[in-house]
Amino acid sequence: MRKRKHRPAKARMPTAREETRIKNTGYSEGGASHTSGILKAYHPVRASAKSDIDANLYTLRNRSADQAINTPIGAAAIQTSSMHTVGAGLKVFPKIHYLDLGLTHEEARAWNRKTRREFDLWAASKHCDLYRRNSFYDLQDLAYVAYLVDGDSFALFRRKPPTQFMPYSLRLQIIEGNRISNPYGGSLTGGYGVFSVEAKNQSNGNRIVSGVEIDAEGAIEAYWISNKVPGDLVEAAQMDAWVRVKAFGDLSGMPNIVQICHDVRSEQYRGVPYLAPVIETLKQVSRYTNAELTAAIIKSFFALFFTNSPAGAAGLEGIAPSAIYGDEDESVDPRAPVVDVSDYGLGPGTLNALPAGVDVKAVDAGRSMSTFDPFVTQLIKHIGAAINIPYEVLMKNFTSSYSASRAAMLQAWEEFKLRRTWFARDFCQPVYETWLAEAVAIGRIDAPGFFDDPAIRAAWVSADWYGPTMSILDPVKDIKGSAMRVQYGLSTREREAAEMTGTDFEENLDQLAWELKMIESKGLTLGTPEVLAGKDTESEDEQKGGEDNGGVLEIQK
Repeated sequence: MRKRKHRPAKARMPTAREETRIKNTGYSEGGASHTSGILKAYHPVRASAKSDIDANLYTLRNRSADQAINTPIGAAAIQTSSMHTVGAGLKVFPKIHYLDLGLTHEEARAWNRKTRREFDLWAASKHCDLYRRNSFYDLQDLAYVAYLVDGDSFALFRRKPPTQFMPYSLRLQIIEGNRISNPYGGSLTGGYGVFSVEAKNQSNGNRIVSGVEIDAEGAIEAYWISNKVPGDLVEAAQMDAWVRVKAFGDLSGMPNIVQICHDVRSEQYRGVPYLAPVIETLKQVSRYTNAELTAAIIKSFFALFFTNSPAGAAGLEGIAPSAIYGDEDESVDPRAPVVDVSDYGLGPGTLNALPAGVDVKAVDAGRSMSTFDPFVTQLIKHIGAAINIPYEVLMKNFTSSYSASRAAMLQAWEEFKLRRTWFARDFCQPVYETWLAEAVAIGRIDAPGFFDDPAIRAAWVSADWYGPTMSILDPVKDIKGSAMRVQYGLSTREREAAEMTGTDFEENLDQLAWELKMIESKGLTLGTPEVLAGKDTESEDEQKGGEDNGGVLEIQK
């Protein structure tokens, strides 16, 4: 039989019968890959708002409050946002739609000025606070900080009889978010009370999600307010009790309580703490900082050890025990110290004589901290990026160029203006509308048709809210930019005055007119600032060698 010659197989194209591997495209080989070495064990789950938010609120609030109180960076984040967003309080600037109300421009401005003064009568008084501790402007800071720390805060509209010095009955009660919780009993999921996620109102069948009662369609019907913080150990003797407060009045339709909150989920009823995305990083920065601080303290210690010198070891054998240990009658303990350290001391110009054969060794806890600052700086930049506050603003560290520092300020300012808008919508404007309704009802403010037509009412309650202005790094450049915006019709003098200095443009004009009148009454005219400031200025005659007039320049009209 003839042996066949072996020949190597040749490559060939696959036939239709052979199976070919289909490689998926898109996210299958990217973020959704289950074969990647990085992602194959990465299986996060996005659940409902109740599972992701409400079930974790108790832990998030506690950790957020701890970071806001006990860590410098957490406290800086809260205080920086509060200082630039609310500051000393947002001021109302009524802006009624006078054309829709049939008023002239002059009549509208007169109404706006009167209403602003009247509102300040109530807002600047501590009588606006149920506890008589803070003005409305101070309550803004309390409500805003509570909103940042807890994720949301609440303002309850209360009533007290008017007094001789306060003609209004409206009172505000600021409630922190942890007091809005599910009442005991009827829990559907989770635990009980503050620990429950969803409960049921047995009287009407409505669901209660973390203290917020909603109807079958998900609309908010009421809030459940505890008489204390549930589980508070200081008030353990007081029994927990809940009060149901309707969200809106049955007759007036006006809010009885407002929630200061910014939603990030469509079916969300409770807010997420401001520091929630960065809690872990803040904790790590705090631990690392404490570790480095402890190491630096230890390094500052100067430790000395007395040891037997190798060169004098043989000589120690002939030394009497009393020469080293001070007691020749007792046997020598080999574990005893070489010398009695109480007989020696450290100090300027101190000289110590040691026994023969005894040496001194110093311990230096060598530790380099050269990497501490750049590492922590990068972590803080990550924190600032997550909460939308640049590192320079968060840490008050403006060591870069003017352009870089201004860019950081502008970026932060956009964040502060956005949060100011949210806060004014949730808190300030509802309070103003509620107050204005009472002012019109008792006749202190004239607003025809206020209670007759919702459209007319909306025209009367329109207002702007202004607060702290952006820090000015270069006043000359900022003022020139403001002037150009007005010149080209991109803004108004009134808005620029409110945003740059927090003042009213019309009041500024009145004050300037009075100042001009005073200047003219003193025989002066508008001249250089040095003249009006009383500084010594040389006149043209003095510059030419003329007669001295006592250092005061008089400008003739």
